[in-house]
Amino acid sequence: MGIPRTVAAIAVLFCALASFAASADDDYPSRPITLTHGFGAGGNADAISRIVADGLSRRLGKPVIVEARPGAGGNIASDRAAKAPPDGYTLIMLTGGHAVSAGMYKALPFDPVEDFQMISTVVFFPFVVAVKSSHRFQTLADLIAEAKAKPDTLTYSSVGVGSTQHLVGELLSSMAGIRMIHVPYKGGGGPINDLLGGQIDILIDTLTITAPQLSAGTIRGLGVTSEKPWFSIPGVPPVAVAVPGYTVRSWLGVATSKSVPQPIVEKLNRELRAVLEMPDIKDKLQAMGNDVRGGSPDDMRNMISSEISRWRRVIDAAGIPRQ
Repeated sequence: MGIPRTVAAIAVLFCALASFAASADDDYPSRPITLTHGFGAGGNADAISRIVADGLSRRLGKPVIVEARPGAGGNIASDRAAKAPPDGYTLIMLTGGHAVSAGMYKALPFDPVEDFQMISTVVFFPFVVAVKSSHRFQTLADLIAEAKAKPDTLTYSSVGVGSTQHLVGELLSSMAGIRMIHVPYKGGGGPINDLLGGQIDILIDTLTITAPQLSAGTIRGLGVTSEKPWFSIPGVPPVAVAVPGYTVRSWLGVATSKSVPQPIVEKLNRELRAVLEMPDIKDKLQAMGNDVRGGSPDDMRNMISSEISRWRRVIDAAGIPRQ
């Protein structure tokens, strides 16, 4: 008698779980979703978040509200997202700086992998090292020569201590054998405005920020951090021309807090990947110089874990002090 009752109980449990899964998928979302990021308004993460939020709003039938929470290289927003209720209503646009922070900081208030449920990558891209168009530097070799002759005089921007832009500059300094002064911002238009205003010497930023200025002729690209010339700015040589072996690639991807029900995770992944194939969304992202690539949650998790290991090796090899 016990076995049939056990079998019946298990069957009831499976039915209940199946019913819950179907309900979670069907009912979600029933209210607006917040897509947060950790950088200033108008910057790369903000611009891409708004494009993705527009597509998700259309696909899900509910508003997706973009919320900027800049500071600490994106870690303020990451900490909030990691501790959000596991209901799928708080998403975060993680950047390559998420993996960099795991390598740069001795301790974080969250685990950069285990405290998040990854949804999908969105784009991959390099960075640009640039100066004002009227600057005396014509090439990256010019910059390196002066930095060697006058250590700790040239200034370069980033979007925060521990951001990927910061590591791009630190890695360049290490590999080229130079010393420059790091000037951190909270993202947004601050770095480009100060470059054009003469407050800083060198801009290190994304294509979202640099490509329009390159096209307008207001800045000069000295190097792009991709291994080969990047498709959207073919006239800018790779940094590796002047610093052999130098290459940095970054990314953006959507995640949420851990323990979000699997049906919601699957729905978000399915809908986000559909958004990235929407012609108007894909065209906008590619026009900004991005390589648009979605993937599975496991793909994103494995990529971030690999990036964390890579940046830890880079930081150790370059002798960059951890924060």
